Amino acid sequence: MITIFNNSKWLLHTAIFLSIKALIKYKIVLKVGATMKGFIVFAALFALAAAQSCPNIISRSQWGARPPTSISYQNNPVPFVVIHHGASASCSTQSSCTSMVQSYQNQHMDVNGWSDIGYSFIVGGDGNVYEGRSWDKVGAHAPGYNSQSIGICFIGTFTSATPVNAALNAAQQLIACGVGQGYISGSYGLIGHRQAVSTDCPGDALYSEIQGWPNWTANP
Repeated sequence: MITIFNNSKWLLHTAIFLSIKALIKYKIVLKVGATMKGFIVFAALFALAAAQSCPNIISRSQWGARPPTSISYQNNPVPFVVIHHGASASCSTQSSCTSMVQSYQNQHMDVNGWSDIGYSFIVGGDGNVYEGRSWDKVGAHAPGYNSQSIGICFIGTFTSATPVNAALNAAQQLIACGVGQGYISGSYGLIGHRQAVSTDCPGDALYSEIQGWPNWTANP
């Protein structure tokens, strides 16, 4: 008999979020016979489970991203997830969220002088996730963490109110997706932008919210 992935912490502890407050954890120890057929069945089932945990991701081409002026790749899985807010207006439709993501990219490239939008992913009030620099590229969102994190930005300003449930759930699904696909370490630390640099980001309300999420780290 062959034990598959029984040394991988991110597979042994897979989180499925059923609501903002509720988390179900289960342990997986998978054993299959030493046959090609058995391995193929296992691989297919695992790939299906990982895909089902992912939120709807609007690709760069779908939201009309400008091409980056340069690209730097990072090593996965990364040990941190950094949460941001855009300190902007909110959005509730794919059209309005697309416009906000485009405005973020224009600000980052034309004003900040960066090579691309700074975040790895952006989450809209429409419940969609918008692809930024994605899983495998170094971001520009949190000094000291850019090359070892996935940066997730919620569209809007969340000083006194949290994002809508659809956005919160999408972000949690995105993190689970990243863990399941090996882009984020199973023992990742979750932090707010203000823990990396002096800033109000991700807003008091959102910062308070993420402190109740799995893997939030008070002292990264």
